[in-house]
Amino acid sequence: MSDWISAPAGPLRGEIRVPGDKSISHRAIMFASLAEGSSRITGFLEGEDTRATSRAFAQMGVRIEAPRPSERIVHGVGLHGLHAPDDEIDCGNAGTGMRLLTGLLAGQAFDSTLIGDESLSKRPMRRVIDPLTRMGAKIESNDGMPPLRICGKQTLRGIEYDLPVASAQIKSAILLAGLYADGESLVHEPHPTRDYTESMLRAFGWPIAFGAGWAKSSGGHSLRATDVAVPSDFSSAAFFIVAATLAHGSEIVLRDVGINPRRTGLLTALRMMGADIRESNPRTLGGEPVADMIVRHAPLRGIDVPLEIVPDMIDEFPILFVAAAAAHGTTRICGAAELRVKESDRIAVMAKGLRALGIRVEETPDGAIIEGGKFSGGGVDSAGDHRCAMSFAVAGLLAATPVRIADCANVATSFPGFVELARASGFFLTAA
Repeated sequence: MSDWISAPAGPLRGEIRVPGDKSISHRAIMFASLAEGSSRITGFLEGEDTRATSRAFAQMGVRIEAPRPSERIVHGVGLHGLHAPDDEIDCGNAGTGMRLLTGLLAGQAFDSTLIGDESLSKRPMRRVIDPLTRMGAKIESNDGMPPLRICGKQTLRGIEYDLPVASAQIKSAILLAGLYADGESLVHEPHPTRDYTESMLRAFGWPIAFGAGWAKSSGGHSLRATDVAVPSDFSSAAFFIVAATLAHGSEIVLRDVGINPRRTGLLTALRMMGADIRESNPRTLGGEPVADMIVRHAPLRGIDVPLEIVPDMIDEFPILFVAAAAAHGTTRICGAAELRVKESDRIAVMAKGLRALGIRVEETPDGAIIEGGKFSGGGVDSAGDHRCAMSFAVAGLLAATPVRIADCANVATSFPGFVELARASGFFLTAA
């Protein structure tokens, strides 16, 4: 389905389990491949992005079995056991995969080239290249964008680095290169970001120290195989959380959702707006905090989104735009310039689409001012961005007339089965 039509529908009902966390799935494949021994990954996201990462390690000599959907058995080759790929490594649409692989490949004894699709080929990589170059890596690019040609046999050294922007991907690339570096690498963040890499390194037995806004590790150790249970992806759950909040009469339960505090800023924002979201059965799954979420319809009011939670919800801003558009009053977003260099310029795409649906939106360089109103229906363009496409599908639930959403094929990169799950819960969503 390249184009969708999302039409007004009734309340959302039922129990939902969204696919596994994309960020954790990427990292689980990477660390299991570099570990000594065999690791079993359950809850693996069967998305195009994560499969691209799995294929990359298969190209480099790692045997990866898929005994059943959402499960992988990875036979690790050890830190120095990867082989030179016989072709370019295609990351598809996966920015996370490319940035983390750049750090990991900087320490290998062989040359490699990372390529991506049209969207990924326009995304900035200099913010990763610069610190890795300081570590001794040699990386060639297309004016700071893919393809990336990474020269092997370089001697890497640990660095102390202050991130210019809060980015778990840049931090992770430095830590991955640091596995192969002489000495210690210390990363400081302007705001705390997701600690998936740090937590998973620790789970695989690598000595690492980290806290809110910093991480420190040194080379010269080894990773040991461990099993990983991937929780449900909070970013995927976010579309159903907002949809149930906005659709009158809704009540849904989302099972096993990852609630890492560095990931769930959207919950804070929605609760400030008046959402009725409750967590039950809190527990740990694969070393990550998870809970079941009970979401009921509630009227929302506009807020000024606190700056301190912006890094903890950077992937959820497209769906927050929709929540703000349906709220009473004005919502102001700032400090989110990172949205302009995602799979699309998400500020521009969401602002243009919401205006096409009758909502008043003023773009700013690092955010937007959104006046709550009524969705009129009409046509919008997701610009090939999976999160924008799913966000507009939620808007269609509340529109006066159906919403036609163009260019939705990339939803499969992060949320395979979204259309089927949406329909089962109460969406009216069809192919255009």
